[in-house]
This record gives sequence, C-alpha cells and structure tokens, in this order.
Amino acid sequence: MEKIRFSIDIKASPEKVWKVLWDEATYKQWTSMFSEGSYAISDWNEGSKILFLSPDGEGMFSTIARKKPNETMSFQHLGVVRGGKEQPEDEETKKWSGAMENYYLNGNNGSTELTVEMDVTEEYEKYFKDAFPKALEKIKQLAEA
Repeated sequence: MEKIRFSIDIKASPEKVWKVLWDEATYKQWTSMFSEGSYAISDWNEGSKILFLSPDGEGMFSTIARKKPNETMSFQHLGVVRGGKEQPEDEETKKWSGAMENYYLNGNNGSTELTVEMDVTEEYEKYFKDAFPKALEKIKQLAEA
C-alpha cells in the first residue's frame, strides 16, 4: 500500500473548515467529487463505526480511529458494503483492510492548511490523485463562501 498526501490552504478558520468537512449537507457536496450522491452514516464519535455509501448502498465501513475537533479526524477502513450490508472479508478486502485516511487542520492567522493523508492500493492511486484535489477545491470554495 502507498501513502498519498494532499494539502490546500483555505482562507477560513479551522472551525469553519471542520464544519464544512463533517456537517451532513456540506459533506455530501464535497464528497460528490468522488461519487455523486455520496453520504456517510455515523454518530461521528471517536471509536464509532462509519459507513461511507453511494446512493445505491455500495461503499465501505470504517472506524473513527481519532477525532480531535477542529484539528484531526482519522478513519481506519475495514471492509466493503454491498446492497447496504457489510460484507465478510475476502481476498480483495484483505489488500486494503486497515488502511488509514487522516485529515489534519492547522490554523494560522485566520487561514487553515488542510492536509489529507491516506493509504491506497496501486489500483486506486490514480483515481484518488485525480479526485482528491477536486474535493479539496470544493471544500475551499464552501469554507471561503
């Protein structure tokens, strides 16, 4: 697995960027850069399960490994969801199960540097290298509005 990293400077406070990242309405807007209609189901508490889903109930299930409001959110990806149901681990899932996706917010004089680090398999590296910069631009647009 490879670790890839993205970063963007946003002219907004860490609190505003955090709100854009994790509030339901704005979360759906920026994650649409990955898949139109994407959404998450969770109570958003550290240690809790989170489902990342498409409108047809496909996606992945993960754990919120770390949450420090306005600073850090980390997800540990565990498995696949198909038809709205968590699937048992298979050979494909074993390749990436345990992968981390980390969001870091670093405030400085009214601006925030948002950095995302994630573990990806070679199969998905190109996809995320294309999609994540678009998602970060959408976050920036929403936070600076």
